Amino acid sequence: SPAPAPTAEPAAAGGLRVPVPGRCGYFVERKKRFCKMIPAQGRLFCGEHGHQEEENDRKRIPCPLDPKHTVYEDQLQKHLKKCNSREKPKPAYFVQDINAGLKDATEILDEQVSPFLCYFKEQIDKKGGEPFCFLYFFFPDQMLSHQALQEALNDPKNGESAFKHLKQQASILGNMEKLHLLGPGRCFIEFGAGRGKLSHWVDIALQDAENVHFLLVERATTRFKVDGKHRKRDYIFERLQVDIQHLCLNKVPILEKEKLPVVGIGKHLCGVATDLALRCLVESYATQYDERNEEPSPKRFKSDKTDIAFNNSADERSGKNVSENWKPVAGIVIALCCHHRCQWKHYVGREFFRTVGLGPVEFNYFQRMTSWATCGMRETITEASTVDAKSKDQNSDTEEHDQVHNRIECSSDSLQGLLTVEERKQIGRLCKLLIDQGRIKYLQQRGYNAALQYYIDSTVSLENVLLTAVSSQSSVPQPTA
Repeated sequence: SPAPAPTAEPAAAGGLRVPVPGRCGYFVERKKRFCKMIPAQGRLFCGEHGHQEEENDRKRIPCPLDPKHTVYEDQLQKHLKKCNSREKPKPAYFVQDINAGLKDATEILDEQVSPFLCYFKEQIDKKGGEPFCFLYFFFPDQMLSHQALQEALNDPKNGESAFKHLKQQASILGNMEKLHLLGPGRCFIEFGAGRGKLSHWVDIALQDAENVHFLLVERATTRFKVDGKHRKRDYIFERLQVDIQHLCLNKVPILEKEKLPVVGIGKHLCGVATDLALRCLVESYATQYDERNEEPSPKRFKSDKTDIAFNNSADERSGKNVSENWKPVAGIVIALCCHHRCQWKHYVGREFFRTVGLGPVEFNYFQRMTSWATCGMRETITEASTVDAKSKDQNSDTEEHDQVHNRIECSSDSLQGLLTVEERKQIGRLCKLLIDQGRIKYLQQRGYNAALQYYIDSTVSLENVLLTAVSSQSSVPQPTA
């Protein structure tokens, strides 16, 4: 292999820089240096900059798949077959729009929010009324922790941002343990996995549990993944690079082979992604699984001390055969966020909205106003920059979503004087709760005990609501106020 290039170009007489011997002679103006690529033998320029020299009238053109690089015009067809930007074959579990919801819903662009402000102020003044009295049955605090993260939480090397993420992950695991979802013989599916930190801590909590699998669903390529720490273990730690909208779990090889109950998890799963994940689990996976297996038999694995059946109750953990309670989706634990990024066509609570006399127009208003819960009324540029700094600090880890607040609501002057800061925040919280209530009703109608709870203090994260769901056939204790 060729020797590494010198760190600087040699200087010719007069102080002018010249190309490094054996390297490309093209001067990259943006970098203020010569290109360091190695040209072909007898050539002055590398393949990327070959158009700088005449070569039997051969012409280089931008690649139609990615104009950031060029290709010889007479070799275009050959290049298109091997270009890294070409469309890759879709995996078996890719099914176009399987979790999309409505197929032809149109986006509502009306920006008139004012008609709903008096309506919400009325709801605030009378503490709710039919059909919105549920908005004032506030859910309980379930701010838990888990032993698996105690060492990391006590490590002084972790900064404030890392500490906040660890506290959230610890509480999510604590809630999973309370619902008896941490156990052997399961497949944990982390939606919006990013680096995969949540799955990493679930793995640590499970220790040597048998027959455990992890599927990390993330549509984007991610750097600094933690997957490599788990490659030497006996169970599978697999990534699915696919949009949740197109994910068919029934066609994922490990689930086809093992027929394991799954546990859907997610930390700060953005608005529309939460709805897609719920539909992926309870419609695309659970419904299709039940259709193929009308009478599923319990699958059992032996541990050193006892047989463990796959369910959530204490009886199952002691080995009692309760096959009638087994469900393909054992549970769902998702930390919610970014309701302003929800979309009516994907929203799972449309039926609930219609039962209370609301539709896509109202949903559009509510969805936009949810950002008020975290933005408040930014009265000055200084205040706005302070809030933004806090938001970035809370979401600085690259595993997190892009938390883009709705700047129209947060910065608009049209509502100044119409609402106080606290009224804005309260309306934002009510809008978020209204959307979440639709998700709860959706899960309840499909046989799940679903609940909302505060899983972390608002000083750690303003997006501090956790959605949990387990099969209503199991005897798992539900959170109480």
